Amino acid sequence: MASEKKQGGRPVDAAAGQALKLAALQLVREKGYAKVSIAAIASAAGVARQTLYNRWNTKADLVLDAVFEETGRFSTQPPDDAGMPCARQLESFLAEVFSHLTVDSDPLRALIAAAQEDPAFQAAFRDRFVLPRERIVTELLRRAQARGELSAERDPEMLSAFVHGAFWYRLLNGQPVDAALARAIAAEVFAG
Repeated sequence: MASEKKQGGRPVDAAAGQALKLAALQLVREKGYAKVSIAAIASAAGVARQTLYNRWNTKADLVLDAVFEETGRFSTQPPDDAGMPCARQLESFLAEVFSHLTVDSDPLRALIAAAQEDPAFQAAFRDRFVLPRERIVTELLRRAQARGELSAERDPEMLSAFVHGAFWYRLLNGQPVDAALARAIAAEVFAG
């Protein structure tokens, strides 16, 4: 767990850390980020608040870790499948990410809001959550260029920024982020 604090003394109890992440994610999904306290998370996890503070500086750090771990199951680098066009690979990747966003859109919006108020958290959110997904899309688009499926004159990094801008915009404005959007984004990126 990259953002858990390292402390001297007693060894970190991995089960307590996992229980805290699960409790945080469940409570934030049920009640919303603003209505969940550190005390409620610790209580639901069955640990003392100090156990939480020994691992994370803030509620936002804990929720980010919980969401980050959960999204890792939904946003891995698509394999280089020579039998599948890169446009289809991009659509599939985005559809997986968007299926997760239907479950955790509220916690993500709360994390984005928290990032606007805390520069250190903003940097952590960008480094641990945003940039890895941007890299996945950029690499997929570079693969498409190498295959001749995307013009060499197109800028994969800028296209990746457009892709992410489209779904972050919709997510932040409460609009559907779904398979239809994944299809539309892939079609636009690979159009003519």
